[in-house]
Amino acid sequence: MLTHLHIRNYALISHLDIDFHEGFSVMTGETGAGKSIILGALNLVMGARADTKTITEGEERCVIEATFIEAKGNEAMSQEIIIRRELNINGRSRSFVNDEVVTQAELKALAHQLIDIHSQHESLMLGDDLFQIQIIDAIANNQIEQTAYAAAYERYNDALNSLRQHQQRAARAQADADYAAFQWQQLEDAHLQAGEMELLEEEEYRLSHAEDIQSALATAIQLIDGDGQGALSLIHDSKSGIGNRMSDIAERLNSIEIELKDTLSDIQRLYDRTERDPQRLEEVQGRISMLQTLIKKHHVLTLEELIALHKELAQQMQQLANYDEDILRMQQEVEQAKQVLSAAADSLTSTRLIASHLIAPRLVEDMQKLGVKHANVAVQITPTEDFTPMGKDDVQFLFAANLNQSLRRVAEVASGGEISRLMLCIKALIASTNGLPTIIFDEIDTGVSGAIASQMGDIMHQIAVSRQVISITHLPQVAIKGEHHYLVYKEDTATRTETHIRALTPTEHIAEIEKMREV
Repeated sequence: MLTHLHIRNYALISHLDIDFHEGFSVMTGETGAGKSIILGALNLVMGARADTKTITEGEERCVIEATFIEAKGNEAMSQEIIIRRELNINGRSRSFVNDEVVTQAELKALAHQLIDIHSQHESLMLGDDLFQIQIIDAIANNQIEQTAYAAAYERYNDALNSLRQHQQRAARAQADADYAAFQWQQLEDAHLQAGEMELLEEEEYRLSHAEDIQSALATAIQLIDGDGQGALSLIHDSKSGIGNRMSDIAERLNSIEIELKDTLSDIQRLYDRTERDPQRLEEVQGRISMLQTLIKKHHVLTLEELIALHKELAQQMQQLANYDEDILRMQQEVEQAKQVLSAAADSLTSTRLIASHLIAPRLVEDMQKLGVKHANVAVQITPTEDFTPMGKDDVQFLFAANLNQSLRRVAEVASGGEISRLMLCIKALIASTNGLPTIIFDEIDTGVSGAIASQMGDIMHQIAVSRQVISITHLPQVAIKGEHHYLVYKEDTATRTETHIRALTPTEHIAEIEKMREV
């Protein structure tokens, strides 16, 4: 319940503080007095988009603060909630709930649990399919079924999207499969070996420079062991000359002699292996050329990268082989999710069908009270072709105002006044089936008068038995029903015009009603 409203520096309001009460309250005032300004301020604390143009001219900041009492089962457990919205001239807007900063989305979510502002614009939304579903869901009070369906719908779409993405990847992989297989086979036939390029380049150098290498090796052999004049002979003679007199030197010379003999053996073997072999040279150079061609063709830098590519292509081919198995598994997951979703949709539809049977007779009865003597209402629920975020139902409110007139969609046949009356009846029905918050009716009685206006006042008063209702009205037939009466008026000062609101006493209430009747 809205208990207090504080406004500072908003449009024509420099300062306003007003208390509100439970039950049925009415708000009246001349056209242009500022009722819409107060409503605009309330919309702002509900999370509406802020506009710096609404800040009172010459001021830097405006503040709107609304205090609510949220019932928690009994009065002792009731909680006070204070929502504050601040707007600075620089465009910065901040929202607070009990002095804690909240986002605009969080503010909207909370505010719509506390207050429902019904305007003429909302009546026109009766032609909107989504809005009609929301109406029947409010009457069906099916939050549990809605939550279960939303979760199943999300799981189904996740599974379906995963399947489609995998199928797209499989299609792309299949399109590249032949080329990938060709590449893999080409590298497979090449019999690639790690480190092969270095060995081939070394052998190619040795074969292409065989004469020079043999000449150098022959010179080395001659210098080490050449006709008794080589290094070995000289070291041997040195050992003999030293004898055992300097054993340490002799031992070191002996080690050198042994190492030099080993070296000589290696040189001799290399000399024997080094020979001109044009055929082998051609084979080695051909192998090197082939490997370099593959490296260039596959846009890599080394043989090792080419070997890595060969392994990667093998993995891609194996992955392609697994796609069919993965797709089959995903299709089964989609089908299972669809079965769960279908069951959740059926449960949701069932609640709507039950509610639809309750809605039509109640709306017909209330519409007849409001002067639509031959009113006929039906709620048509038909299955949609596909699942939607709201279920698998197309909900249409059908209406006829005249005798023997066929039922058609509300937006096609109902006048503005009939739509307003129908919406009031719907709100009354919603209020009787679940815990609507504070309801503010913004001139919902526009276009009616006399006994019909009085009946509309009775319906709003009836809604207010179990919740707070505030009606902004120009009709004395509605205003007279109010348990609390607030007058909105303008007042000129020396520098500006300001909007004010005040609660009327019982005497002032009667006087204001008489004044409205004279207009």
